[in-house]
Amino acid sequence: MIHHIELYVSDLYTSRRFWEVLLIDHLGYKKYQQWERGISYSKGNSPYIVFVQAAKEKLLPAYNRTRVGLNHLAFSISDKKKLAQIRSELNSLGYKELYPEKYPHAGGKKHYALYFEDPDRIKVEVVLEN
Repeated sequence: MIHHIELYVSDLYTSRRFWEVLLIDHLGYKKYQQWERGISYSKGNSPYIVFVQAAKEKLLPAYNRTRVGLNHLAFSISDKKKLAQIRSELNSLGYKELYPEKYPHAGGKKHYALYFEDPDRIKVEVVLEN
């Protein structure tokens, strides 16, 4: 089992705004740890997620999910209405939805999911579990 996931971000403040809407407001996570250059969120026995401010000299080149490394993070949800609510809120806050013309089946006809980018363009998937 994965113990935790740690991501370096270009602007911790900006990243926190996005991730707290998704993790705390909609997916049931809570703040777990916090320090000057980072914060983590946990949910029950799930792996906790850590966000750390990257050093200024490490900001370039910018993150790109098609390079070697992390492609995306996927979270499961069990309620279609909640998924639609997440979509509506993230769009109203100006975050970039991916594949909006194919929502909710961008992953295929039998795959019901929502895709967004976080402020560093990390792809985030919220998938409906049957």
